[in-house]
Amino acid sequence: MRMWIAGIAAALVLLPGVARSKILVPMDLAQEDHLKAYGFAYWCLSQGANVEWLLNYRGGAFLLEEADFLRRRAILMRVTTETVSSGEEVAIRSVIEEENMEAVLLEKPPRVAIYTPPDKQPWDDAVTLALTYAEIPYDTVWDEQVLAGGLSEYDWLHLHHEDFTGQYGKFYGNFHSAGWYQRQQALYEKLAREAGFRKVSKHKSAVVEVVKEYIRSGGFLFAMCSATDTFDIALAARGVDICGTVYDGDPPDPDCQNRLDYDRCLAFTDFRLITDPMVYEFSDLDTSNYAMARGAMADYFTLFEFSAKYDPIPTMLTQCHVGVVNGFLGQTTGFDKRLIKSGVTILAEVDGTQEAKYVHGKLGRGTWTFFGGHDPEDYQHAVGDPPTDLNRHPNSAGYRLILNNILFPAAKKKPQKT
Repeated sequence: MRMWIAGIAAALVLLPGVARSKILVPMDLAQEDHLKAYGFAYWCLSQGANVEWLLNYRGGAFLLEEADFLRRRAILMRVTTETVSSGEEVAIRSVIEEENMEAVLLEKPPRVAIYTPPDKQPWDDAVTLALTYAEIPYDTVWDEQVLAGGLSEYDWLHLHHEDFTGQYGKFYGNFHSAGWYQRQQALYEKLAREAGFRKVSKHKSAVVEVVKEYIRSGGFLFAMCSATDTFDIALAARGVDICGTVYDGDPPDPDCQNRLDYDRCLAFTDFRLITDPMVYEFSDLDTSNYAMARGAMADYFTLFEFSAKYDPIPTMLTQCHVGVVNGFLGQTTGFDKRLIKSGVTILAEVDGTQEAKYVHGKLGRGTWTFFGGHDPEDYQHAVGDPPTDLNRHPNSAGYRLILNNILFPAAKKKPQKT
């Protein structure tokens, strides 16, 4: 008799129209581990489960169909979940319909690649740390794979904190006699020659052009720190020598500033180059000096609130359990708003200043997002510093913003509301 009753119950569960509970992954302050929650959502997608992203509802919660194997995975990952009855789901959807919220279906886990040098340590890059901690799989690519067309295999690309201008991160003034700097320069020069380029700057310029076409063709690009402004500088300086003698054996073009083509840039315009190798700065785009003057205790940036129904992409990118986030430095900490192109969406800024921290835009069928700073939980990361242990920062707001970018390419495209 018990087996018969159990069979009837199981059959009823599968019948259409029969109410079932669902799994809610809260992303407000009730969540034990915000960062792992993104990895859990990614894993559920990889298992074929339906995942809805409830934008602006409880910090950007996730809603899934009830399944024991999903519950078990959440427990293993220390991700907080709640049970939502059919009646409660109706109430949630009513709130979403009436408020500045939206439910977005995530379709499939994006294929992720990180553009990273072969000699870098994992803790040199916040995105590598975030993906590893969240248990989101990724591949690494470098110049050879990019130029060979390897990006076509991926939906989402992150640029390691690279210098695409061929000036080796402008580290010459402080580190030109250091062994690691000399080895890096020798390696980059060797790789450039093997790829058929006389200079590292020309090699990196070719890489930038391929990445730009990757975006135009529908790819999603995310970059942090110096990979943001040097990407645009390299685009503007195509065919123009902006590198000093210490970098490539000859002086820069004396008219290099006037020869920049800002129309080729993704995000920025009218910036002024800083070509002095003794100055640890690429251009006047960066806002590091302003952030350093404020200091760690007074450095914050504010996320903009967007219309979830009409602007779902910027809404996805700014999902967080707080609206004000601790600032953090990088070689490129932020961006002077006066040098940002019209049409670029500013996602976060430092209140009362001309400093943007987080910006986003479209190119062709793809998008790009630039996030200033190096490590959201290491205010002033220095060369040789130990890795950030994300086990100590499972609710990091800054790292959440990084992981928003991982999931938004998975969103089902919906017709724009009118």
